[in-house]
Amino acid sequence: MLDVKRMSVLREVARHGSFSRAAESLGYTQPAISRQIALLERETGTTLVQRRPDGARLTDAGELLVRHADAVIGRLQDAENELKELAGLESGRLRMSTLTSAAATIVPLAIAEFRRRLPRVELSVSMVDPSGVLPLLRSGAVDLALNNDSSHFDLLDIHTVRLFDDPMLLALPSEHPLACRSGLRLADLAGERWMLGTTDACPDAGRFIQTCRQCGFEPQIAFHHDDYTAILGFVKAGVGIAPVPEMVVRSAPDGVSIRNLGPELAPRPIIASLPAGYHPAAARAMLEVLADVAREWSARTRPELIAA
Repeated sequence: MLDVKRMSVLREVARHGSFSRAAESLGYTQPAISRQIALLERETGTTLVQRRPDGARLTDAGELLVRHADAVIGRLQDAENELKELAGLESGRLRMSTLTSAAATIVPLAIAEFRRRLPRVELSVSMVDPSGVLPLLRSGAVDLALNNDSSHFDLLDIHTVRLFDDPMLLALPSEHPLACRSGLRLADLAGERWMLGTTDACPDAGRFIQTCRQCGFEPQIAFHHDDYTAILGFVKAGVGIAPVPEMVVRSAPDGVSIRNLGPELAPRPIIASLPAGYHPAAARAMLEVLADVAREWSARTRPELIAA
């Protein structure tokens, strides 16, 4: 069997066109390079390099062997990288960010499962508004971001994975006159006071305002707040009504009525965003965990909340 080390020496001779420059590149002496090539020629039974006054030139057999050497050494490098990744999973690090609503719902499940699978990987999780995610991903401050900004799908430098669609529902005080009306439509609520996330930080708010305009009215905003749990508290107090994602209304307090307006309120995407290109093993492992958690979470959707 051909010696891989000697094949790599041949590659260097081919790359530099010189025994002396190949020796300098590899940290060998020139006689050592000559011996390695001579041994390789003995193994193959043919001349691989033509020694010339102006350097070294590969024969047809030498060029053929270098092509195979490129493939063989490339595969060995891949194996070495994967072994390094495997070792990294024993002591690596993953920095993740999440939107607030997911931090109280699916993220704890993902953290628990990730730590069960990879207990030695250091995992840090921070809460970041969707508007602040891209600078962190692009600077390398965050390896993976859980968010709801569908504009990421259009970015060439961001790799985006849709985990699931989170239905948007309507939260009203239980004593609201329309809380039990059958066939409730968004247009029926044109005169209501609404509570939304801030449009510069929460994509949900911008999508909802656009939907209202398509229905022929401009929503009256009571106030903006980026914590859906707090918004549910204000709904209960009768301050106003609000579109709220299903993952949050699963824990809605007593005194809040949840209604489904069907296709009028489009679901929001829950996505994982990473820098495009190479993804560390820990980030790929978290993607798998999030996909598993998302499937389980969606399967446990409360039908009484989603039924129109």
